[in-house]
Amino acid sequence: MGSLFSVLIPQFSSTVTKQNHSSLGDLPESCVASVLVYMDPPQICKLSMLNRAFRGASSADFVWESKLPMNYSSIIQRVFAGRNFPANLCKRDIYAMLCRPNSFDGGSKKVWLDKRTGRVCMSISSSGLTITGIDDRRYWSRIETDESRVNWMFLYLWVIDVCAIRLADELRIFKSVAYLQQIWWFEVDGEVDFPFPIGSYSIFFRLQVGRASRRFGRRVCNSEHVHGWDKKPVRFQLSTSDGQQATTQCYLNEPGIWKYHHVGDFVATGSVEPMKVKYSLTQIDCTHTKGGLCVDSVLICPVEFTERLKQSF
Repeated sequence: MGSLFSVLIPQFSSTVTKQNHSSLGDLPESCVASVLVYMDPPQICKLSMLNRAFRGASSADFVWESKLPMNYSSIIQRVFAGRNFPANLCKRDIYAMLCRPNSFDGGSKKVWLDKRTGRVCMSISSSGLTITGIDDRRYWSRIETDESRVNWMFLYLWVIDVCAIRLADELRIFKSVAYLQQIWWFEVDGEVDFPFPIGSYSIFFRLQVGRASRRFGRRVCNSEHVHGWDKKPVRFQLSTSDGQQATTQCYLNEPGIWKYHHVGDFVATGSVEPMKVKYSLTQIDCTHTKGGLCVDSVLICPVEFTERLKQSF
């Protein structure tokens, strides 16, 4: 038995030695790519730096096509209408381009893909909203600010040349917000026509009671014009071209804090035809005036991102 065992050891050792000569770099690119399909984009980008085989596999079109929305060509046509979209891009580069905040409708709206899931997110600036009395300086004013932002949980920059993702805490999206000094009839409306990929989406208004400023390098909130929001709640509404509707109400009672106020949810069927979504914010009780409110933007994002958004408050 001892001699038999001694015979087996060299054979086992030689087998291990032979196996040690093989490495991940010996895997065929097609095999690696078949595995990468099941990973999310950040994981794919990290693995692309392992070796040449993984780098080549990470560029395979079928890998990135599985990450793109099924109707991504309709999205490109809607966002880049009238502009030259680069021709002959590989699917990885198309994904990278769509992950950036791309402006459309005259720069009043920005849309991007969430870099982990490939889901569509959109932000509509206050300049892309219809605001009653916005052109009357007695009621409203446009304020240049660096506080028009999208939280890091939703916005990412993509560095194509190394297939790596750089994360920013917050990025400035629009250059100004609308500030309400005082008004009797408060009404903000908006709409968007867009080929939303199949899925459920939430809509939020980003608002702040009070006006933020800097004093001795510190952020302070000016509540000079704040009044009327404790009398009656504001009303949020949404409706879609296929008949979906939602209504919510709340009091605006937290000055100095940018908050995302939930309007409601809608479901997109992924049709090639754009879906029209309307949203509004009103407080039209004319028994009292109200004022001191900043309106930044409207955010549309997948419903599963709602918890992420709450964590950013």
